[in-house]
Order: sequence, then structure tokens, then C-alpha cells
Amino acid sequence: MPRFPSRRRVLTTGAGAALGIGALGATTTPAAAARRTAVAEEDRTLDELYRDALAEGGRLVIYAGGDTPTQQDGTKAAFKERFPGIDLTLIVDYSKYHDVRVDNQLATGTLVPDVVQLQTLQDFVRWKEQGRLLPYRPAGFSKLYDAFRDPQGAWVAVAVIAFSFMYGPAAVGSDAPRSPLDLVDPKWKGRIASSYPHDDDAVLFLYSRYVQRYGWDWVARLAAQDVRFARGSNSPGDAVRAGQKAIGVGGSGSLTAPASSPVRFVVADGHPFMAWGQRAAILRRAAHPTAAKLYLNWQLSAERQQASFNGWSVRTDVTPAGSLKPVWEYPDADLDGFPRFMADRAAVERWKQTFALYFGEVKGDPTPGWLGLHPGA
Repeated sequence: MPRFPSRRRVLTTGAGAALGIGALGATTTPAAAARRTAVAEEDRTLDELYRDALAEGGRLVIYAGGDTPTQQDGTKAAFKERFPGIDLTLIVDYSKYHDVRVDNQLATGTLVPDVVQLQTLQDFVRWKEQGRLLPYRPAGFSKLYDAFRDPQGAWVAVAVIAFSFMYGPAAVGSDAPRSPLDLVDPKWKGRIASSYPHDDDAVLFLYSRYVQRYGWDWVARLAAQDVRFARGSNSPGDAVRAGQKAIGVGGSGSLTAPASSPVRFVVADGHPFMAWGQRAAILRRAAHPTAAKLYLNWQLSAERQQASFNGWSVRTDVTPAGSLKPVWEYPDADLDGFPRFMADRAAVERWKQTFALYFGEVKGDPTPGWLGLHPGA
């Protein structure tokens, strides 16, 4: 199989050669690293940070990974209700576009966001190495699960997201699929929707885990199921919710949804799914760093974490909803596997191109729309 250059190499050699090393980032010195190590945990209350953010100018811009323009409307509404007077602009786009958008803005001196909240976990490691992130430890930092925080506070995970498959109880009746193995049963032919695994790296990781557990024959059998593929990890759930398909693959969901829910999210013991902590960080050149700190502290507050949509928290002192265990106690989620997967960009490209051979090329416009270089400016 052909070898592909990693995204990191492309950015550091291709872009670096074109724009100059100074345009991409300065080398971090040992002294700077030592200073970052000494950052203390925030001791201001949310109300004190709110007051200071208003004094700073009362504006905040966030680039958040997601699938539709309205996907973070609930977050925006809750933040504005809690902190009236803060002008919050929250731009949703695929993380793989937001990250290079930020790179380009940094290279051209046109940075827009204060906070980046993305699925591309490898970017936070790279940006930290380049000195692009503001070391900061929000209140509750010491309560975060170790894998959900950078030791020096360069980034934190603000939410747990899990991907698996789902079904519509009304559509499947008493014959619900119990594991991914059931998805290749011919009786489901023409009744499955999936997001493209070669368009979204989290879906890609999920499908790679299916391959590792069930083999490529499973993929070939799924490809024969006349699956409706679409862009956006929201699309499988939307198709099931609308009654268009009985089963969806490669989207998020909640194990604590009520019995009346039109979509049932499945996590089967002994079978793979995937989960990760969605990382967020303050950019060192942020125009509104205090408002950015307010946002991180609010997202990580126990109250906010207790209200998570899927019942899981990034904090070790918040009890999951219902009968759930903390997400890190689910070995089938391979919580540590996704960061490793995202770091190996050459392997990611090989997975993408191989799935394209089975499922065809990605088609369709991006579901958040085409946002250009400087959304939110």
C-alpha cells in the first residue's frame, strides 16, 4: 500500500518552507517549559471571572468541531443565560477544517478565535510544542481524569463523546441488532445509514476497530448491504430518527436516553465502540483570554459536567448518570487508543484510502457549509 506523508510533516515542512519557520511557530525553550509547569489552578469563582471578562471587553470567539451550524446552539444559549453581557460567537465546522484554518490565521497574523475545541487531538500536542497555547489550569483541573488534561495545562478535555451504532426501536421491533456483527445480516440490506469513515477521523477509528475485531470480510459484507453513506456524524442518527433507516453507524448517542427515544444507542459488552475527551485550549494570542478562561471554568464546573448529554463526565468526582460507569472503566471504548490513532497521520491516510476502495469516494458538501478563512471575524 502506498505511503502518505503525515499531516504534521506537511504542515511543518510544506507550510514551513512556504511561509518560514517564524510563521508557523517558535521553538519552545526549556525555560519556557519550566514556566508553564508552574501554572497554578484557577482560584477565582465563575462570578469573579465573569466580572473580569466583562471588564476585558465582554467578547469571546470559539471554534468548535461539529457537524451542523446549530449543533452548539444549546451550549451557546446556556452560556449566555449564565453570563449575560458576554458576546459569544461560536463557530461550528469539521475539526479538520478548523485546525488548518487556525494554522493559516496564525501564519498570516489574522487570528480570530480565543478558544479551540476540536476532535483533532494531535493538533493540541503540536500547538503546545510550537508554543501556540496558553498554559492554564481551570478550577477543578486536579479532578480531571489524567488522560483528559495536559500536565502543564496546555489543554483540557471538556466533554466525553462516544461513537457506536444505533437503531430505531420502532423500525427493528423485537429483532434489534445486538452487536456490530449483526449489521452484516442480509435482512438489514438497504436499511442502514452511516457517516463516511474516510471523512471523519473518529468514525474512521471506530471502523478501524471493527476491522481489527471482525476482519476485512466484515467490511466487504457491510459494503454489500447497500448502506447509505453521508457526510457528518449527525447523519446516521438523523436518518434513524426520521424513520428513513432502521440502523445508523458512526455517530454519537447516549445510553441514558429514555425508553421513548426514537433512537437507541448501542454499546455491547465484548464488542468495540469508541470514546474520547473533546479537547479545548486557549490560544496564546487570544484577544479575550479572560473570557476564554471563564468558558473553560464553566464547562468543567461540576454543575455543567453533571448535565452532560450522555451521562459521562471528564471529572473523576462527578458520578455518571443512571447506572453508567465512568467512561474510562469501559475497556471496549479504547479511550487511550484514539489519541494514538490521531497522532499517526500516515496510518490514518492509509485507513482512509482503503475504506474508499470498499465504500467509494466521499460525496457531498460539508454539513456545516463552506465557512472560508475567517468565520467569526
